[in-house]
Amino acid sequence: MRFYIVDAFSDQIFGGNPAGIVLIDEKDDFPSEDIMQKTAAELRYSETAFIKKVREKEFHTRYFTPAAEVDLCGHATIGAFSVLLNKGIARTGDTYINNTIAGALNIEIGQEAIYMDMGEPKEIFKICEEKDLKELYDIMGLSHEDQGLFNGKKLIPQAISTGLPDIMLPVRDENQLNAISPDFKALAKLSEGYKVVGVHAFTLNTKDGNIHCRNFAPLYDIDEEAATGTSNGALTYYLYLNNIIGNNSVNQFIQGEAMGRPSRIISRLLLDNEKVKIQVGGNAVILASGNINI
Repeated sequence: MRFYIVDAFSDQIFGGNPAGIVLIDEKDDFPSEDIMQKTAAELRYSETAFIKKVREKEFHTRYFTPAAEVDLCGHATIGAFSVLLNKGIARTGDTYINNTIAGALNIEIGQEAIYMDMGEPKEIFKICEEKDLKELYDIMGLSHEDQGLFNGKKLIPQAISTGLPDIMLPVRDENQLNAISPDFKALAKLSEGYKVVGVHAFTLNTKDGNIHCRNFAPLYDIDEEAATGTSNGALTYYLYLNNIIGNNSVNQFIQGEAMGRPSRIISRLLLDNEKVKIQVGGNAVILASGNINI
């Protein structure tokens, strides 16, 4: 099997979020789940995507963290299709179907970025009770008081999914965002209890006008991630639900600064017959490639 190491949501190597990409030949079946899990653990990236062409303009992708298979991964998808573009298997200007556990999702390869459809956006629950807010922010190393203030409005944590469920955690400003220092063991336990992947912390009160965020998923052996497509897709829906953005909005998220791997993730929100459609996009660069001798 041919594998690639790709830095996604960046146009420079050593930026963005690295992912493992494994290309499965059209005539071959996916390896066993055990082999894919061991491969992901051996590559040691937060996610590894195994992608196979099934017919013209249609692919099947499975995603593995070092600990488990997951339904969808944004940065690994952007990375996978950048590899397909580099190898001439996909072409700029075309749209493809990517079959995942989260559904059959469109991939648009544009001149400036690769865009992927998110799964159907869903609000799962809100965290409103004082004791629950205190517990959550305490685990993240912050006080729960005066968090989430934006233009005089109080924002509260909500669990949102556009393929994977995460808790959207609003914080007051960039200083508070940078001050986050989670108790990872407690966060993993909390995530398991809430049945979410992890916590996506963000602030709207920024100097550059972009949305800055950090992502934590220790339940899946990812203490912090430099770029998270599904989480920023979920955050896009959160912003829509809270009347911060509207139809035809284009949003830019900056993530990974605390890790020294700044990433740029773009999202687009469209209303189609009152149904919300969210796309997440970005660029990727190939760092290395090789063969897996199995």
